[in-house]
Amino acid sequence: MSAPPLSAEQLELFRLIEETDEHVFITGRAGTGKSTLLQHFAWNTKKQIAICAPTGVAALNVEGQTIHSLFRLPIGLIAEGEIEQSDATRRILNAIETLVIDEISMVNADLMDAIDRSLRQARGRRGEPFGGVQIVMFGDPYQLAPVPPRGEELRYVQDHYRSFWFFDAKVWAGPSTGSGPQTGSGTQDGLFEVDTRARLHVRELVNIHRQSDDGFKAMLNAVRYGRVTAEIAGILNAQGARTPPEPEPGETPIITLATRNDIVTAINRRHLAALPGREQTAHAEVSGDFGRGEANHPADLELKLKVGAQVMFLRNDTSMSGEPPRWVNGSIGTVTRILGGTVRVEVDGDEFDVEPAVWERFRYAYNPGTKTLSREVVAEFTQFPLRLAWAVTIHKSQGKTYDRAVIDLGSGAFAPGQTYVALSRLTSLDGLYLTRPLRPSDIRVDEDVRRFMREAWEARQAQAVER
Repeated sequence: MSAPPLSAEQLELFRLIEETDEHVFITGRAGTGKSTLLQHFAWNTKKQIAICAPTGVAALNVEGQTIHSLFRLPIGLIAEGEIEQSDATRRILNAIETLVIDEISMVNADLMDAIDRSLRQARGRRGEPFGGVQIVMFGDPYQLAPVPPRGEELRYVQDHYRSFWFFDAKVWAGPSTGSGPQTGSGTQDGLFEVDTRARLHVRELVNIHRQSDDGFKAMLNAVRYGRVTAEIAGILNAQGARTPPEPEPGETPIITLATRNDIVTAINRRHLAALPGREQTAHAEVSGDFGRGEANHPADLELKLKVGAQVMFLRNDTSMSGEPPRWVNGSIGTVTRILGGTVRVEVDGDEFDVEPAVWERFRYAYNPGTKTLSREVVAEFTQFPLRLAWAVTIHKSQGKTYDRAVIDLGSGAFAPGQTYVALSRLTSLDGLYLTRPLRPSDIRVDEDVRRFMREAWEARQAQAVER
C-alpha cells in the first residue's frame, strides 16, 4: 500500500527534522496527519533512528519498541536512582542519531528526564542534552495524558516538578524562540551535573484532513481548548439528540464510543448473544515475549464471532501492493461468513475475505561491523485483525475515523480531552448521536497543557517578530 503524499506543511516539518538537529515536538488537532508524517520520516530519513512509544500497543503501531524496553528502564518512578546499562544497551544508544517518540503526551516528566540521563550516560556526553541525540516527538496533549502518580510518588513529583507532563521535565529550557542548547546553573541531578538544558521547538500541524466542514472544525476546536459557548453546546446537543437509525443493507453500522471498558464489554456481549447461529472462537498464536496483560496485545487472545457480528479492523490492509486499501485501521464492517482460516466481512457494500495478520514486536540491535542500528523481531502475535465493535472505548478509538458514532459519556468524562477525542473521531456533525446532552463538566482541559501551549504560541510569535 502506497503512503499518502505529504501536504506542504507536513513537508516543511519533514525537512526541519531531517535537515537539522533541533529537538522538535510535532503536535496538532485530531486528523491533521501526525501519524502520516511520522511514517514518512521513518521510511525516508537518512539518519540512524530509533522509534519508541510509552505503551506496547503504541509501539506496535509505529513498528518501534517501548521506551522502557529500548532503554532498559525500571517500571515506575525512576527519580534520581542509578540507571544500570549493559554494554549492549550502551552500543545501541551510541548508534542513535535521532530518537522518535510517538504518543509523547503519555510520557511523564520523570521518564523524559530518565531518557535524557540514559543517553548522556551511555554516550559519555554528560554536559549535553540527550547526549547529543536529536529528539523528535509526536502527540497531542489535548487528547492523551500521562498516568497520574499516587501516594509517595505524587509527593516526590510535587516537590520536584512543575507538573507530571513531559514538557515540564528538567531537561527542557522551554518552548524555543531560537536554536541551540541553553546553559543552565549547573544544578545537580542525581549521578552527574546538568549544566545545559535543551530548547524544545513546538510545531503544530493545522490543516485537518478528517473533517471538511469548517463549522464542525470550529466546534471541535472549541471543545479542544475548553471554549465551548452556549451556542456551540446547543448545536452539538440538538444534533446528538436524534435516535440512531437502523443501518440499511450495505451501510456502515453505527458504533458506540463509551468512557468505560465494562460498558463496552456489556454492549458487545449483549449484541453478540442476540445473534442467531453458532459462536466461533479464533485463538491467537503468540510466540516470544509479548508482555503480560491484555493491554499489551494488539488484538483479542480469544476472538468470539458470529455471522452478523459488527467488527472493527485493527490495522490497515497491506495485502494488495499498489492498489487502494480495501479497509483501514478503524473501518467498521459486518461478518458475513466464517469458514476455515478466513472471515468474510462486508465493508460499505463490498465483501472481503480477511485472513489472520501478524504483529511483530521489534527490538533494536547494533551491528559493530557496519556501525548501524537494525531491528530484529523478538515476538509475534497472530490473530484476525478484528474486534467486536458495536462499542469501543473512547481511549481505543484514538486515531480512528468514523462517519457515524453514538457517544456515551455515562456519568461524565473523567479525563481531560476525553470528550474532544470522542467528538473528533467523526468526519462530520451529521454523524453525531449522543446518549445524553453534553454538560459543562464534560469539557475538560488540563491547565498545564493550556499553559504550555500558550507559551509555545508566544514563543513562535516572538520568533516571527525577530525575523
